[in-house]
Amino acid sequence: MSAAAFIECFSSQGYVVVRGLVPAGRVAMVRDHLDRRAAQGALRMQGDAQVPGAPSAHGDALLDTLMEELRPAVEFCTGLKLFPTYSYARIYRHGDELKPHHDRAACEISLSLNLGQVPADQPWALYVEGRDGAAANCLLMPGDVLLYRGIDLTHWREPYAGQSLVQVFLHYVDQNGPHKGEKFDRRAALGDPLVMQ
Repeated sequence: MSAAAFIECFSSQGYVVVRGLVPAGRVAMVRDHLDRRAAQGALRMQGDAQVPGAPSAHGDALLDTLMEELRPAVEFCTGLKLFPTYSYARIYRHGDELKPHHDRAACEISLSLNLGQVPADQPWALYVEGRDGAAANCLLMPGDVLLYRGIDLTHWREPYAGQSLVQVFLHYVDQNGPHKGEKFDRRAALGDPLVMQ
């Protein structure tokens, strides 16, 4: 798809799926890194308010690096100049679900990246309600991403029937938009500790 086609889709619907954005080797490296951290108990193992019990990580150095690596591609697909805000990862387990929600201001432009699931051939639907009110059922394989306006569009997942899924979320804001003050998630720089407000 051309840049113009990606931008038109993103502009009109508020989301676009990009197949194979992240190469298989990079996907495997990041997934293995998160699996290793989970095995060591070095993730937030109790989960978060959205998915209690699902191991998660905020601002992991490798994920922040990936966020910066992918920023030019996200700008290409959205037609926007972006500031990074924060990275996040979650390891979903059987039965986990994500209730319909909108994200906070730091998630103006969000990227959801599949790093792999078990069973490998059964992607877990990520639903997003487009600007036209129609819900899209996005089936992402490893390396595929959903780019979407996280603060504008309702998105969710039904209870997970698989065994596990490793997902990364990378968030950005428009450098020329109303949420540009959310740059680095209001930290001095990427890598600084998160201060909840």
